[in-house]
Amino acid sequence: MHIHILGICGTFMGGIAAIAKALGHHVTGSDTQVYPPMSEQLQQLGIDLTEGYQPEQLQPRPDLVIIGNALSRGNPAVEAVLQQRIPYTSGAQWLHDAVLQHKWVLAVAGTHGKTTTASMLSWILDYAGYHPSFLVGGVLTNFGESARLTDSEFFVIEADEYDTAFFDKRSKFVHYCPSTLILNNLEFDHADIFSDLAAIQRQFEHLLRVVPSHGRIFSPANDQALNQVFQQGYWSEHVAVGGASQWQTRALDHAGSEFAVLYQQQRCGVVSWSLMGQHNSDNALMAIAAAHHVGISIATSCDALAQFKNTRRRMELRGELQQVRVYDDFAHHPTAIATTLRGLRAKVGPERIIAVLEPRSNTMKRGVHAAELEAALAPADQVLMLQPEGLTWSVSEYLPDAQVFASVSAILAYLDESLQPHDHVLIMSNGGFDNIHNRLLQQLAVTKEQLS
Repeated sequence: MHIHILGICGTFMGGIAAIAKALGHHVTGSDTQVYPPMSEQLQQLGIDLTEGYQPEQLQPRPDLVIIGNALSRGNPAVEAVLQQRIPYTSGAQWLHDAVLQHKWVLAVAGTHGKTTTASMLSWILDYAGYHPSFLVGGVLTNFGESARLTDSEFFVIEADEYDTAFFDKRSKFVHYCPSTLILNNLEFDHADIFSDLAAIQRQFEHLLRVVPSHGRIFSPANDQALNQVFQQGYWSEHVAVGGASQWQTRALDHAGSEFAVLYQQQRCGVVSWSLMGQHNSDNALMAIAAAHHVGISIATSCDALAQFKNTRRRMELRGELQQVRVYDDFAHHPTAIATTLRGLRAKVGPERIIAVLEPRSNTMKRGVHAAELEAALAPADQVLMLQPEGLTWSVSEYLPDAQVFASVSAILAYLDESLQPHDHVLIMSNGGFDNIHNRLLQQLAVTKEQLS
């Protein structure tokens, strides 16, 4: 079957492309924003990419078009699909029909930590010999890919609450019907499609309705927004994690790089790894608990996590030059920004942290969380903020101590003059950020050559 994917370079749709290719389909696709790591992954799979959405890309006529949720009516390719009556579906629906209904699905949902927790869970299952299929919203460093399809009974998926398609406004995760479900947390986000927290909670209520009675749902013991969701009804076993529950961690160092795992008040293993921060310990505990549900011992999970390498763009060290370390992180919500900075502060102690933030998500652009940013960025010694055209709020008003710039080039020029040895530059964005990471490293390399 020839499957053409509109919006193929998104992390989810790129994963759909990889799975369709593994099923033996002829896969092509198009997008307007093509950047690594997804573009590299698709090219390695031998999938033909077209830039833009011209109707001509639908010739020869594909057997099926999978339409990403970033596309809407008025898009030339979408209009051509409808006009020519080419069969079409959403990525989430196609995945359910073609793959998931035959699998034991382990899904990871929540506002924060989905990608990291799903990556941990995939690695634990693989380490234990389960050889799972997976689809995660980032490139899993342990595997070198964001999606794969195997003959295993188990499928791990990052379960996103974003809407499915222009013709299906339910959250994508209601299509997955998981037997093991992790709910990491719940806050207001995605202001472009949800009017308030209650609207998101309603989608989580729908998700609980599709978990079978033999299934198990894991959630934090003290998340008020999620507890309100459970009050609306659930039909599966519900297990609390963290707090005073039967699943706990105990820190063994100040940076979060070593901790004990306790189950029913018994110490069952120790995780010693390269990650840092309480948020990653919390993510790990969720993954360990979910793996336990499918028969993997806690000790085995701890051993697996000792070899876990975090997903790309999650506190990823992109390089070190001139004794300056440059990190890339996907954080774009104040809670994620705060937890990432606290983790880095615990690791580097008094050394300078320069936080560089691009307000790129729709929620951030609208200024929904603008009032929370100053506190979230407080662990940084210096904050550099991009104020792109079209931002609906004033950065200087909400972040009076931040350095504000109109372009990435201006940020790089400032860093060229101000960086010092032992600085840590934490760059945060959920997009490409005009290739700022590589440009900064190249700039540092030039300085090194000039000094040598």
